Amino acid sequence: MQIESLKVFCDLADTESFTKASQINGVTQSAVSQQISSLENTFKSLLIERSRKQFRLTREGQVLYDYSKQIMQTHELLHSKLEELKNLISGTIQVATIYSIGLHALPPYIKKFMKIYPTVNVHVEYRGSKQVHEDVLSNIVDLGLIAYPVNDPKLEIVPFGKEPLAIICHPQHPFARQKSIKLKELSGQKVVGFESDIPTRKAIDKILRDHKVGVKYVMEFDNIETLKRAVEIDAGISIVPLATVRQEVAQKTLVAVEIEDGQFFRPIAAIYKKKRVLTPALKEFLATLKKAV
Repeated sequence: MQIESLKVFCDLADTESFTKASQINGVTQSAVSQQISSLENTFKSLLIERSRKQFRLTREGQVLYDYSKQIMQTHELLHSKLEELKNLISGTIQVATIYSIGLHALPPYIKKFMKIYPTVNVHVEYRGSKQVHEDVLSNIVDLGLIAYPVNDPKLEIVPFGKEPLAIICHPQHPFARQKSIKLKELSGQKVVGFESDIPTRKAIDKILRDHKVGVKYVMEFDNIETLKRAVEIDAGISIVPLATVRQEVAQKTLVAVEIEDGQFFRPIAAIYKKKRVLTPALKEFLATLKKAV
């Protein structure tokens, strides 16, 4: 029995998915099944009750899981401590991020980090907000980057920025001639927005409700890039983080207008699973993000 088999077992128990466990460990689903079977043979016990409708650890499986988690944490602490003693900052950091942060807020941090630590590979995957949370909790990634973080007992939250919100419109839209706009002027306007379950959309809807503003959503998208393309063809106006449209504003394909009623910001943060052992590389990457706060 090898420690890798215990890790595969723990990942399978955490995700309840052979597919995800295979992705986390870079092996085939067949290899995951073989390692679980090997553990069951070693301990002469059924570890998992599996059917199409249910995935559940047996009593023996739960005991193995609890002790295996302790073994894995001790192993990770040992590995991290040895790297610290060697002043070794290397390895791979797996990051899941929502599109708007990954495409617009994150690149300067990665550039700065890679200049200092060129031997670290930062692998970035783009996901919806819900999937970012799931990937972090399932240990598929080391770190998640989200907007409007919500306290979760299973997660550590590291704020690293507040992005101002602005109204954007087509250059020929009447709003484009104004330097700033009161929110009440948006009443009845056609609006291009994020999908209703996305945190940024929920926050914007709350701002509009608080100011008793009713708008007409004509298009909804799951990412900032498609949303901007819709505004560029004058499908409607939108409210977005200003940082996400700087290029389009510079190229004059979009106009950004200030909100008169006050300053509204979108908080962004890094999240990682509590009790996760942070490698030296991950600690330094988080420190790079926190320097922006």
